[in-house]
Amino acid sequence: MNFGVLGGGVVGLATALELQKQFRDARVTIVAEKWATEITSAVAAGIFRPASSFTGPTEEITQQWINDAFNHWYGLMQSEGSAKVGVCALSGYIFSSTNPSIVRNHRIEKLLPLYRTATEEELKLCPGDWKFGSFFSTLLTEFRTYQPWAEKQFLANGGKFLTKSVKNLTDLEEDFGLLFNCTGLGAKWLLGDNKLVPIRGQIIKVKAPWVKTAFFGDYDTYIIPGIEGVTLGGTRQFDSYNLNLCKYDSASIRERCQDLLPSLRGAPVIRESVGLRPHRDPVRVEVEFFKSPNGKPMRVIHNYGHGASGVTTSPGTAKYAVSLVRDAMSGKSHL
Repeated sequence: MNFGVLGGGVVGLATALELQKQFRDARVTIVAEKWATEITSAVAAGIFRPASSFTGPTEEITQQWINDAFNHWYGLMQSEGSAKVGVCALSGYIFSSTNPSIVRNHRIEKLLPLYRTATEEELKLCPGDWKFGSFFSTLLTEFRTYQPWAEKQFLANGGKFLTKSVKNLTDLEEDFGLLFNCTGLGAKWLLGDNKLVPIRGQIIKVKAPWVKTAFFGDYDTYIIPGIEGVTLGGTRQFDSYNLNLCKYDSASIRERCQDLLPSLRGAPVIRESVGLRPHRDPVRVEVEFFKSPNGKPMRVIHNYGHGASGVTTSPGTAKYAVSLVRDAMSGKSHL
């Protein structure tokens, strides 16, 4: 079998690796116009804390995606080691002065090793009038470390990369028996999918090795230590296509994060980045059949629309997407 995976981000990479795992004799090619640091995946902080806006077709399927993803990352960390694959254990606090629901996450409270209510003493760890809080232990995936390791694994398994601009899925119908569409926000134009909405995120990466714990506060404020630095955020600007750095967002992020953790004042900047999260409700993982210009049927399995949860949930949706291969080949659609 000859599989094509369209999309060079973490979802495409996860799907390609899952294909190689389940179909060991298959040929798998990742097709993309952009790679590595040019894509949204490279901006993500990568903490395993799926957003409430991350939803699949059913609650049961959504939970399965999340469970499978966490088990994948945990197993990879245990088998390969944190430094090698960029996956590490991380604990954090989430505080709110406005609403108790902000500090809860029903999809992971029973999945993570620990998720509990913060004590009165812990609510005083950071300046502010914090009324509600939770403490949790989770995982973090640093994409800029994970990506080269994963690409090396993909190539070692016989995979190939093809740099190509694709304007229509049927442009690839002669090349692959089955195509996986993992184009993220690109699917908005590739397919005319108007359910896809960009949610702009801007972050600052700083050097602050003394920060070992993640902190979340109100107004999309977060401080997330990673392998190569500490991520300060953030913004959540719905339907914004602006990829330019905004000095006002930078100032706001700095002020909010330093108010939450004063020791960050003066921390040197490593870089600032902007990414457009590909939000879709629900995340699309399903089979679709197209008729190519020559009249031949073309089989496509979509896997896109993860929003802010692409890095962390990609192994789960990839596993589900690959499980649809037999349905696609037999002509069954889940539409």
